Amino acid sequence: MNTKGLIPRLWRKIKRILLILFIAQFVYIILLRWINPPITITQLVSWVSGHGLKRDYVSRKNMSPAAKLAIIAAEDQLFPDHNGFDFKSIEKAMKHNQKSKSLRGASTISQQVAKNVFLWQGRSWIRKGLEVYFTFMIELLWNKKRILQMYMNVAQMGDGVYGIEAAAQKYFKKPASDLTRQEAAMIAACLPNPVRYTIKPVSTYVRYRAGWIMRQMNNLDQDADIVAIVYEK
Repeated sequence: MNTKGLIPRLWRKIKRILLILFIAQFVYIILLRWINPPITITQLVSWVSGHGLKRDYVSRKNMSPAAKLAIIAAEDQLFPDHNGFDFKSIEKAMKHNQKSKSLRGASTISQQVAKNVFLWQGRSWIRKGLEVYFTFMIELLWNKKRILQMYMNVAQMGDGVYGIEAAAQKYFKKPASDLTRQEAAMIAACLPNPVRYTIKPVSTYVRYRAGWIMRQMNNLDQDADIVAIVYEK
């Protein structure tokens, strides 16, 4: 068997496959600027593992301004100002994690969209590196309104519950467009761990944090950049 040219041929095939995969993911990112993902890895795992999959993608106009404001208040108050990464929060989290056994995250809404839409849950350097790449790409190819809308449609908000519409229907028997500030704050309060921190029945953590989120919402109502993202269609 002549193996002299085998390695070059194999390498050419690998490069061709890698190029096709790169182009495919690039096109997929662009398409998601206007369409919703058919399913995410996290949603698929939830469905296969028996936790169910309750979700209903909705447009920005079908999300109450209170819901959008509550998410920003709870998850990423510098959302309009950064390019996908909050380096000060990352530095603080790293210092905290070096001293404490309890891990603190510093992911922005953009980073969470990158993880939830394109990747899998868990902690590894490979996944984190890919998260950085996809965060950069969606910040480059989408806009802040689309990133927030995507987050609110795919984020886990309960056991097997994904997105603000499914959460609104499950917990308050109403569409996301009709959520009040208090209801929106309660949903946003569960986001650090939506399985552990329950909304119905309301956990102590959710009750306390929802109050804090509502106070932050009142403050953010004065921020012109946030108002433009939250209230403009």
